Amino acid sequence: MELRQLRYFVTLAEELHFGRAAAREHIVQSALSQQIQRLERELGVQLLERTTHRVDLTPAGAAFLAEARLILDHVGRAVQAARNAVTSAPTLRVGIIDAGYDSMPQILRELQRGHPDIRIHQVEAGTPEQYRQLADGRLDIAIGTAPQTSVGVVSRLIRLDPLGVLVPDDHRLAGMDQVPVAALADELLLLGEEAQTPELNQLVLELCRSAGFTPSIYQGTVESSRAAADLVLQHRCVHCLPSSSRTSNRPGTTWRPLTEPVTHYPWSLLWHDANPSPHIATVINSARDLAERLGWLRPAEPEQPVDGPTLTRQGDETA
Repeated sequence: MELRQLRYFVTLAEELHFGRAAAREHIVQSALSQQIQRLERELGVQLLERTTHRVDLTPAGAAFLAEARLILDHVGRAVQAARNAVTSAPTLRVGIIDAGYDSMPQILRELQRGHPDIRIHQVEAGTPEQYRQLADGRLDIAIGTAPQTSVGVVSRLIRLDPLGVLVPDDHRLAGMDQVPVAALADELLLLGEEAQTPELNQLVLELCRSAGFTPSIYQGTVESSRAAADLVLQHRCVHCLPSSSRTSNRPGTTWRPLTEPVTHYPWSLLWHDANPSPHIATVINSARDLAERLGWLRPAEPEQPVDGPTLTRQGDETA
């Protein structure tokens, strides 16, 4: 198995179209198809369902995608560490809420394709801590939810991420294509650590109340989406999280989008307007191009408009 095969597979999984994926990787479509077929033969499993008009991931492909992304991220960090040992280039300090979400890793991969000389240092920190580190200069840029009020912090909305629920494969909700929010009324709901994701917790609580019930909360918290998936696998609770979480493809679990109302979590790039780093604009441009190509700001609309909590905060600016 070669690293380029993993990269080709991840690109194809993001595009679900051989032509677009081949164009992104700057190879001909037939070469991409051959490499994917070779990868499937080496693994001994079918990763993709192919028809005349569409490409979809198989369950094995979805599970493989999550791990392939982690491998590519680790390789990227290893390459960067080697470069850091022989260069004195300025470091871009990036804040992420949880390494289990794929928005910022995709943005950073896009950034480094065009700017391989930029050194990147990732810091995992909850939303409130991100704001503090942006304000005192320990972070250059972060990804999270735009603050209602935070002096000097500027934001740009880059992704409207469908919210869904993670359940065990044999759970009653796993058989639904979409899960009405009201269906969570009889479930024990896991929230994240308040210091890490207060906005997501508040969103979930408001969403349940808008459907006419107060949720039963699991008496315990976690600090990562991976730890949350472990509890779900043990049938202790269900967990609401955006589709970009890599644990939405965790083997043994099923992620289903929430409807009535359809809701999206707004990911924004955050930075301090007084930060002098020349790389901030480069990150923003990379994120903008990626969001346009992958349709991150074109969420699916509900079949019938319904009232519910709004996710796009009024404090979210476009710079």
